[in-house]
Amino acid sequence: MPVSGSVLVITGSFDPTADLVIEELARRAVPVFRADMAWFPSSLTLAASLEGLGWRGTLATDQRSLDLSNVRSVYYRRPTAPEFPDDMPPEARAVAMAEARRGFGGLLAALPCPWLPPPGRAADAEYKPLQLRVAAEVGLHVPRTLITNDPAAASRFADRLGSPVVYKPFSPIRGTLDGRSVAVYANVLRPDDLPHPDIATTAHLFQEWIPKVHEVRLTVVGDRLFAAEIHAGSAAGHVDWRSDYESLTYRMCDPPAAVGTSVRRLLARLGLNFGAFDFIVSPSGEWWFLEVNPNGQWGFIEQATGLPITAAICDYLEGNRR
Repeated sequence: MPVSGSVLVITGSFDPTADLVIEELARRAVPVFRADMAWFPSSLTLAASLEGLGWRGTLATDQRSLDLSNVRSVYYRRPTAPEFPDDMPPEARAVAMAEARRGFGGLLAALPCPWLPPPGRAADAEYKPLQLRVAAEVGLHVPRTLITNDPAAASRFADRLGSPVVYKPFSPIRGTLDGRSVAVYANVLRPDDLPHPDIATTAHLFQEWIPKVHEVRLTVVGDRLFAAEIHAGSAAGHVDWRSDYESLTYRMCDPPAAVGTSVRRLLARLGLNFGAFDFIVSPSGEWWFLEVNPNGQWGFIEQATGLPITAAICDYLEGNRR
């Protein structure tokens, strides 16, 4: 049965994905309080005291307030960091930031309610080496992978595979260069592209290239699975579909039963109740795990396929979980 109380949505001031959830909760007449960590302390006021077994108090803006003892769940999306006055000395700013994280953030973490996803667990799960190891342990197909800052080791890895390898960053890399927006996507390398001296500058991740028919974005909310095939219509999109959204088409699909079992086990091992999984589907029909994003985008998948991901997230936040 759904429980009463407000849903606290913690995200950036501009987040169309969170907007979908807030709009659906409003249609269900579920109270919502939206806040960004960046509003603290200038436009977000916190006052809470420990009385008996729990914290009591309020989180307030100039227009609204939230009774912290009446929070039924927290939807944690992509908040930005607390902001302090421009003229604050750097030393004081560092102290204020640490105190905000441990005080404001710590108080929110102490609320006795479900989080989707739990921020600490989500932060741990961002580490690719961890999720790749756990994926292999729960029975998913995982490409052979090398992490190194040794150009010679990368060359030996490619030679041993005898096939193309893929370089991919550990986290999204976006920025501006000469006034242009740029991003680093997965790249296919031939054995003779290695060794490369730039590999020595930091950690790099290389994987064997798995031939694919298409990819799949599998979104998991609680125990519910929503899978969509992603078909790329360009060479760049075939290597990394994020590099060419305009070429993509989508189709709903059903994951193999064994994959469904394994992804649920993986999320349980990582302590997560949400995950946006990326898989390659090979010509023989095998699903190969690439990564899981503990707070990945899903709005574009719902828009393209009609998969009811927003409704599933709202069900979970409302207290109707299965």
